[in-house]
Amino acid sequence: MTDNATDIAVVGFAHAPHVPETFGTTNGVEMLVPCFQQLYDRLGITKSDIDFWCSGSSDYLAGRAFSFISAIDAIGAVPPINESHVEMDAAWALYEAWVKLRSGQATTALVYGFGKSSAGTLRQVLTMQLDPYLVAPLWPDAWSIAGLQARAGLDAGRWTERDMAAVVAGDGDVDSLLDQPYVADPLRAHDIAPITDGAAAIVLAVGDRARELCERPAWITGMAHRVDTPVLGARDLTVSPSTAAAAKAVTGGDVSDFDIAELHAPFSHQQLILAEAIGLTNGTKVNPSGGALAAHPMFAAGLERIGFAAEAIIAGSANRALAHATSGPALQQNLVTVLESENR
Repeated sequence: MTDNATDIAVVGFAHAPHVPETFGTTNGVEMLVPCFQQLYDRLGITKSDIDFWCSGSSDYLAGRAFSFISAIDAIGAVPPINESHVEMDAAWALYEAWVKLRSGQATTALVYGFGKSSAGTLRQVLTMQLDPYLVAPLWPDAWSIAGLQARAGLDAGRWTERDMAAVVAGDGDVDSLLDQPYVADPLRAHDIAPITDGAAAIVLAVGDRARELCERPAWITGMAHRVDTPVLGARDLTVSPSTAAAAKAVTGGDVSDFDIAELHAPFSHQQLILAEAIGLTNGTKVNPSGGALAAHPMFAAGLERIGFAAEAIIAGSANRALAHATSGPALQQNLVTVLESENR
């Protein structure tokens, strides 16, 4: 790495506990305050040291308009802040903050995301992001859409139910998983990410400021996102061209030396799709954190993938990592980030 002012690194990451239900308001304040405090303490900073704030969440999920504004209570009213927001997973808020820092408008940024899924009927809420004329009126829930995608892949011979179970089992017993009943044919309970309440936060810093705050920063050497059509019948659900395009944009097609990859796959078959789209090799450990199949805090899970990948570099257990985030039905929108240590 160089001392270029556009060299940007993750210097801190914190997340709330992954639990099925939390008490408190739907604006995430109760979950965010401990995350912010953990980052302040770890980095030796205060909120006055943050030049730019950016968040990701969903008013549909919160059940209230402008819930992201009331979430700012977690930051505090004084001093005034420079703030922005995206209505999607906070990984895209990190992209906005990354662009802000690259443009020279700030030297530090704090990115956060939150979702209190327990406040409503999540599978119905997510239907609201579908085509409002042809699809949403049918009220297909998230499991049904993913089930259609999984069945398409099985029928096309792109994967088997054993392949799906192996994603979950790792080195465990695949056969015992295959003995479980379907909950949304061909999906079994283990194929579906456990939805949790949650929040996550990441601090970004530029150049020498990053080195001051962190002994071993995780430098972002590439970030790109691409979008596939939201019309489910107009694309092949068994592949992810947007993931492949985003990955090629940031890796140049060379994915041979990633130590780890954190993939945002809320369903087991989607990890198979993503690994193929990116071109990951057997030498890359996929989802050492457990991935979204271990815990899926809505609108923070994608940001967590970047955070966990960065943490591995900060801790010295990895030198080069890839992180992926998705948003929308059936892997519609995909973001890929490459992170590296200073002296890789």
